[in-house]
Amino acid sequence: MSERNALLASIAGTIKDYRAGEIEEPTPEHVGRWIKQFDGEVRVPLLRELDHILKHTYFSRKQVTTFLKGLVGENELAGSDPCGYWGKAHFLRIQQNGHSQEELLAIFDEVLQRKCGFTTAGCGRPGGDFIYLDDAMFSGGRVGSDLAAWIQDKAPVKATVHVIAVATHTFAEYKMPQRLDQVTNDQKKKINLKIWRIEAFENKLINRNISEVLWPVELPVDEALKAYLEEEKKFPFKPRSPGGKTTHGIFSSEEGRQLVEWELLLAGLRIRSFCQNPSQALRPLGFSPFGLGFGSMIVTFRNCPNNCPLALWWGDPDADPNHPFSKWYPLLPRKTYATDVDFNVIDF
Repeated sequence: MSERNALLASIAGTIKDYRAGEIEEPTPEHVGRWIKQFDGEVRVPLLRELDHILKHTYFSRKQVTTFLKGLVGENELAGSDPCGYWGKAHFLRIQQNGHSQEELLAIFDEVLQRKCGFTTAGCGRPGGDFIYLDDAMFSGGRVGSDLAAWIQDKAPVKATVHVIAVATHTFAEYKMPQRLDQVTNDQKKKINLKIWRIEAFENKLINRNISEVLWPVELPVDEALKAYLEEEKKFPFKPRSPGGKTTHGIFSSEEGRQLVEWELLLAGLRIRSFCQNPSQALRPLGFSPFGLGFGSMIVTFRNCPNNCPLALWWGDPDADPNHPFSKWYPLLPRKTYATDVDFNVIDF
């Protein structure tokens, strides 16, 4: 088997449960159709690095279920009587946009039923903690908005809230609690916030040299990129220095990382050009209020966030030929929703 075919099969195997039951299971042929949109000389190196990255940043349903099983019995969270703890806990159903919360709650129901003989619908008694489930935190905007509204309208004067996510980014873990502290103080309430996750990926500006998102050290010479950067006044591009060691080793090498950063950046610019009046938040490396884009590589079995590079999720092969979506074939076709997070609520 050639290296190319082995990589196609490996990537397809990593993402095999992506949106299972909603779309066809990814195959090597599917991955091959996606990579053909890149220049021939970079296809195998790009597949090689992407294969390495996704093995660290793709979270399957099995991984998520295992994580939740562990949390149910986690002594630091649930104490010595976990079923008693979860029976008292209040599971928040307050997500204003999307369906990730209800889908994660359904998995938690399965875990609780096997462990304790009941589901989240039967939980919630006086004195119990509050549980907010979601698949990931990127800017922290969605979780912050949901909890801010709840604190203002329904939260008791004093409570402990556990945010349980599959994966997070460090800036979200830093900024979102700050925002909620302000809301809590304004409402004269006392909310103790704790965050639980499988992994937290570094993305703070101050730590960009060891960041675990796509963050180029330099930019390719490209006229479209030059024009795009000239439009960015508030947050000009700040490069990272090469060679920083990441916590999770999601990149195989500096060379491999830079290849992915350049190729997905240029592909994102191309995709953006398909739109006549693209949103300012639609940035080449993913939805973001600043820079080249968020650059996250976190993907879960249930969806690919729009904070990931456009080249991963943009497009619909069944779209009308005149629609911008028809001009790019996605590796991880995204399940979209009517609304997105309002980045204006985050003070960057």
